[in-house]
Amino acid sequence: MKPASFEYWTPTSVDEAVKVLSGLDDPGDAKVMAGGQSLMPLLNLRLSQPLHVVDLNGVDGMADIRREGDTLTVGAMCRQRAVERSAEVSAAAPLVVEALGNVGHPAIRNRGTVGGSIAHADPAAEMPAVALCLDAEMVAQGPAGGRVIPATEFFEGFLTTALTEEEVLTGIRFTADGPGSGSAFAEVARRHGDFAMAGVAVHVRLDGDTVAQARIAVSGVGLTPVRATGAESSLRGATAAEDAFAAAAAATSSALRPATDLHASGAYRTHVVGVLVRRALRTATDRARGNR
Repeated sequence: MKPASFEYWTPTSVDEAVKVLSGLDDPGDAKVMAGGQSLMPLLNLRLSQPLHVVDLNGVDGMADIRREGDTLTVGAMCRQRAVERSAEVSAAAPLVVEALGNVGHPAIRNRGTVGGSIAHADPAAEMPAVALCLDAEMVAQGPAGGRVIPATEFFEGFLTTALTEEEVLTGIRFTADGPGSGSAFAEVARRHGDFAMAGVAVHVRLDGDTVAQARIAVSGVGLTPVRATGAESSLRGATAAEDAFAAAAAATSSALRPATDLHASGAYRTHVVGVLVRRALRTATDRARGNR
């Protein structure tokens, strides 16, 4: 199929993109396009029929990767493949690199963007869960200027974020890993490249053999990625060992009520998440011990 007709905008700056959106009679009639790997199928199937498409591919300054002290900023228009191959990202936020290897296939990642995936907010996608796990900050710009939105406040519902209809996501900020930190990503999909039936992102920081900090985010189990706060609390102050991992896995699973669909039952997803949490915690703590 072909998309329904729309007016096509090609701004060359963030200010111009915001001006286009804010100048429309109804900004809700517009879609912002980054890599187009999610939007174009929706347009072609006419599941989305916007009157305007604002293409960010000609905007300068949105595809940079910058490290300033402990802050790593990934431009929203950075291609997933470029981020996956970035030594700077690998050193500062290895969880991002590991998770990106599960996104579609290389041809998709060559075009898809990190910001586009996060702004699309598919609850089964990898990058929203990673952003939530790492307490990332989303940098947005709108008619009133720029603002920073914590990941914990960014994902509001299915394919819905805290961005207003006149705002553009310009970058994502991550805090660089420090000594004693480790992370891991794990998911289960029917085939490599498919959307996962469930996925888990884990980040831990050790003080000796004690878990000083733990963050766990789960994808594919709700309308948004989910933080396993109960499991995180059970881990803090515990010895990094199998019994603590098992307790965290059980706490994560017990707090979930995933839906059943054509791909998997809710019960299966709940079971899979428990297995993945335990597996990811084991890997993350091993990496943390090697990062002292």
